[in-house]
Amino acid sequence: MKGTQQNKGMGRLVRGTMAVFNHLPLIDRWHPWVRADKTDMRWLPINEDIQMHGDMPMPLAVLDRIVEEASHRVIIDYCGCRRGFKCEHYPVEVGCLLMGDSAMEQHRYPSREVSVEEAKEHSRKAVDAGLVPIIGKARVDNFIFGIKDRSRMVTVCYCCECCCVTRYTALSPLSVIEGAQPHLEGVTITVTDECKGCGKCAEKCYIGAIEVVDKRAVITQMCRACGRCATVCPRDAIEVAMSDPDFVDKTVERIREYVTYT
Repeated sequence: MKGTQQNKGMGRLVRGTMAVFNHLPLIDRWHPWVRADKTDMRWLPINEDIQMHGDMPMPLAVLDRIVEEASHRVIIDYCGCRRGFKCEHYPVEVGCLLMGDSAMEQHRYPSREVSVEEAKEHSRKAVDAGLVPIIGKARVDNFIFGIKDRSRMVTVCYCCECCCVTRYTALSPLSVIEGAQPHLEGVTITVTDECKGCGKCAEKCYIGAIEVVDKRAVITQMCRACGRCATVCPRDAIEVAMSDPDFVDKTVERIREYVTYT
């Protein structure tokens, strides 16, 4: 009961905080949860039909590399968002993966330290369930897990679009999102001529970044390139592509600019 009450309270707190973002100019300059120098998270699309060039690795290679390099890997035993909102579509037992020295300070929720292979298996379980990983430094997670921010923890959240707190970023100004949730290097999302404007992609988009205009889906600047839209299109009219062969190195180096996890 106590855990459920904590989760509900967290949901109310996050909703209340995010709801005022559009009404507080320059909030990203002072609030640590959304400041660009405190938070840098990017989605790793899991689509099996991503268009890759040559021998380019899949986006999940970013996650595998950081898992292998991390000093510690800690799995949270359940997702507080899905448990608090009683998620009906995705597994509640798939919780966040914390990596780095500060991950060992997490004592607020049931958790366990795991090996490299166990961490990778946890990620595969999440992806197989249709959950899209988002990885990087998230200042809000220091608050959620009760860990002092020393920039020594990488978070991997396996967020669902129906329950997890990331969907509240739809209430944030684009200027805040661009700094805190930049695109994965080199990923593009394109709507092809096969689109007939059914709107299923817009319904799936966690951030409201897709509009249907004149019977065709239009992807707006709010898009974070998570690839969820492509997974539900009945006509395969949305293409996810990777164009930068060096995206793994570039993404890992950018994360290293914000956090030390080895």
